[in-house]
Amino acid sequence: MRIAKVRGTVVSTYKEPSLQGVKFLVVQFIDEAGQVLPEYEVAADMVGAGVDEWVLISRGSQARHVRDCQNRPVDAAVIAIIDTVNVENRSVYDKREHS
Repeated sequence: MRIAKVRGTVVSTYKEPSLQGVKFLVVQFIDEAGQVLPEYEVAADMVGAGVDEWVLISRGSQARHVRDCQNRPVDAAVIAIIDTVNVENRSVYDKREHS
C-alpha cells in the first residue's frame, strides 16, 4: 500500500462494461515526510474519497482483492481515507488540521 493525496477525478463517457459505476480519482503519492512526489496514478475509488483527502492505495494484483474490484481490470484502488499519519513519533498528517 502507498499513501497518496487525491488531486482530481477522471470522467469517461465510455468504458469497459465491468467498470460501469466505478469512480476514478487522480492521486499523487506522498513520501514519509508528508511531501508530495512527482508520481501520479489513476485509482478506482472504493470508499468515496474526495479531492485533497489523503488515502491508502492498493496497487497491482492486490487491488483486485478489494471488494467490488474482483473481475475488473483495476491496477490501483483507493481502499481507505486517512485520518492521521505518524512516523517516528512525529505527526505527518492529521485530517482535522486540513479540513
